[in-house]
Amino acid sequence: MDEHSHSVRHPLLMRESVELEPAFVNKSSVLVSWLKTVLKTLMWAILAAWVGFIYVYPSEFGTNLFEKWMKATSGTPFGVTGSILLAFSGPVFAIAFLAVAHLIISGREEFIKKKRSKYPSFRLWTFPVLVDGPFGVVSAAEFIGIFLLSTFILWAVYAYTIQNISLLPTFHLPDEIQRYLMLELTGLRFGLIGLLCLVFLFLPVARGSVLLRLVDIPFEHATRYHVWLGHLTMLLFTLHGLLFVIPWAIEGRLIKELLEWKDIGVANLPGVISLLAGLVMWATSLHTVRKHYFELFFYTHQLYIVFVVFFALHVGDFIFSFAAGGIYLFMLDRFLRFFQSRKTVKVLSASCLPCGTVELVLSKPANLSYNALSFIFLQVRELSWLQWHPFSVSSSPLDGKYHLAVLIKVLGEWTEKLKEKISTKSNLTVSVEGPYGHEVPYHLMYEHLILVAGGIGISPFIAVLSDILHRIKEGKPCLPRKVSIVWAVKKSDELPLLLSFNMESICPSFSEKLDLEICTYVTRESQPPLEEGNVYEATNHLSSPPLHGNGMSVLVGTGDNIWSGLYLVISTIGFTIFLALLYIFYINPYKISAWWYKGLLLIVCMTVSVVVFGGLVIGLWHIWERQSLKNEQKEVESRLNGNHVSQQNGSLSEKASSPSSTHIEYGSRPDFSEIFGSKMEKWGSKDVGVIVCGPPTLQTSVAKEIRLQSLRREHNHPIFHFHSHSFDL
Repeated sequence: MDEHSHSVRHPLLMRESVELEPAFVNKSSVLVSWLKTVLKTLMWAILAAWVGFIYVYPSEFGTNLFEKWMKATSGTPFGVTGSILLAFSGPVFAIAFLAVAHLIISGREEFIKKKRSKYPSFRLWTFPVLVDGPFGVVSAAEFIGIFLLSTFILWAVYAYTIQNISLLPTFHLPDEIQRYLMLELTGLRFGLIGLLCLVFLFLPVARGSVLLRLVDIPFEHATRYHVWLGHLTMLLFTLHGLLFVIPWAIEGRLIKELLEWKDIGVANLPGVISLLAGLVMWATSLHTVRKHYFELFFYTHQLYIVFVVFFALHVGDFIFSFAAGGIYLFMLDRFLRFFQSRKTVKVLSASCLPCGTVELVLSKPANLSYNALSFIFLQVRELSWLQWHPFSVSSSPLDGKYHLAVLIKVLGEWTEKLKEKISTKSNLTVSVEGPYGHEVPYHLMYEHLILVAGGIGISPFIAVLSDILHRIKEGKPCLPRKVSIVWAVKKSDELPLLLSFNMESICPSFSEKLDLEICTYVTRESQPPLEEGNVYEATNHLSSPPLHGNGMSVLVGTGDNIWSGLYLVISTIGFTIFLALLYIFYINPYKISAWWYKGLLLIVCMTVSVVVFGGLVIGLWHIWERQSLKNEQKEVESRLNGNHVSQQNGSLSEKASSPSSTHIEYGSRPDFSEIFGSKMEKWGSKDVGVIVCGPPTLQTSVAKEIRLQSLRREHNHPIFHFHSHSFDL
């Protein structure tokens, strides 16, 4: 074993080189493949039936179908609540259970030999359709989703309006009263449509959700869908409230109605409180507020607890059951993240780089897996107990089994304080949530890669490059053989961030197997500074032995599938048991009828089941994790016995020469028309992965060019696949 084998940036165990034609497929037996196909078919069938039922629900056919369902399921102790819970939330639980089974039997995906497709093809998720506008860059798949949701809203408004018009004559009221009644009926319908949107609102923000992992949507992408659904839901709920408030004000009964709290029927005052909490969250979640006053957005968004609880009091248990499934999965995820975030993580090293960037290397257990395009949420308690900030991982999983690194650009007050703490060699108490990211390392699924970065956006691409180099060195299957990096920076002092990355130390003579081209654009300098060519060393470097100390928890992210599956299944079974006991021994015998009170009891039941049953699984999981870490530490100590551990490795703080394929231009910006046009001619008919990490303007420019090149593509040209890796709350 050589002297570098236990370095922070080198894996402890190296495999012998194996010559394989790389491709990404699952190494499965026929039985496992068959089971996965069955599970996928069942999940798609349940999803199609569920969404189809919601889609037709506003129609007369949907109403009749729902009434038949209620009659068929009304004999249970749960009554109406159980019927609605089963119809609208049951499918979510069923798909989640099947997703757990699918993830467990799939195991870890591996690379094996496979016949590659001869021709490139377009994909709905990677073809940008819209590149300008309020939604940002929208893929074809996302556009279809937006179109279907918009169509549903318009269809529901039309269907309910027809129903309202046909319903009015049956009341035999004066014309003026009918107009007021029409407003209230319309408001009621908008509230119901908003409720149907609320069914999906919390699903995308369950960061470690098995549903997101199943469809391989990382949290930074799912956040966009939550934002879109949040705007739509609050618009509908606001219209719902206004269309009641207007006739109440005209008729002079506004205060009386707003303060009314009925036992039987909808309680108005809790609805007012819930709507006000939602409006505050909505106002502070607008892009301008999020960008300039992030802490205001973050703190006010905790009002979601007030919003949900008072919404349940407003509508009662059986109406709240429409959205209970998604909310319950979010509660499970939030409870799990709370426990993960309580654990402090050992900082193995902290460096202030001269380019205004901080590098943190954090301890992690060997069984915590992630891929090179992952995010973590970071809290430094010396700076704030409340603030959590997302950062891209800048280390490859193959850099080492026991560490993970992030690069942090010093831009705002929090990062300035962090830099000051590191400069003064102060202690850092760090907690981590995650890592979150793609279940599948899609950066390894293309022979040709174009990585486009703006400023600190180069951070995840350092991890990608390291991942590729490690795989080439170790003989692990790795598809990329041509990689082009396009990096735009404002000033040349940022250049060492990539140019000091020592590729030769990871994979000597890598240029024989990897065609790497790096084009850097310094946009705000017309010529190189006098010291160009020097590679800077990091200063104020705090280090500690790399393989000792607390590692981050494996509870969230791409953690253990069996434990996370047990957590979901046992908690949900516990929820069902508690709900059954509640109805059998309290609600039914004592004839509890107050809607708001039953809504409160349902919320309490959900919370208690998460805390009791979920807490039990987390406790056992923690014991198992602690024992695993003890065994792991013993193994590490035995391997280290008698060996010298070196800290000299391929870190950013080393001196290294720039690769010969590096080209730097001053005073100009990337011309994506020229860049993609040249690849069209040179690379031929291939699938080319394009990953962009940078500001929205950069993403828009790249997406626009990809769309243009795709529309005028000839048969012998490549197809560019757009992937965004930018986290924007």
